[in-house]
Amino acid sequence: MIQRHTIQCALVLEAVNRLHDHATADEIYEAIAREHPHIGRGTVYRNLQKLAEAGDILKVEVPGGADRYDHLTYKHYHVKCTKCGRVFDVDMPYEPNLADKIGDKHGFLLTGHTIMFTGVCPDCQKKG
Repeated sequence: MIQRHTIQCALVLEAVNRLHDHATADEIYEAIAREHPHIGRGTVYRNLQKLAEAGDILKVEVPGGADRYDHLTYKHYHVKCTKCGRVFDVDMPYEPNLADKIGDKHGFLLTGHTIMFTGVCPDCQKKG
């Protein structure tokens, strides 16, 4: 089945690709609404979900925070600054077989993993 992208979907994809900063759904909506004030928040949220499910963007789940959306769609790790809350890409190879190295004693068949590192970003370190 061929999925066709609507104009609204194209606007959402373009915003994620332009922002490059692991924006939240609200931040993406605000960026689009500045130029297209008639777009609905729900439309943006639905299209973010659709794009993530199609693999056109990467949905990054942030423990204790809002989900973020990444223009880089390959599997990679992220780090969240504990001071400002921003999310950054981690420059290290993804370990696709990590789940195989972990013995599960609870009966799970492990199918993948996500890891969110935490730390203090360089900007926040400078601020003290």
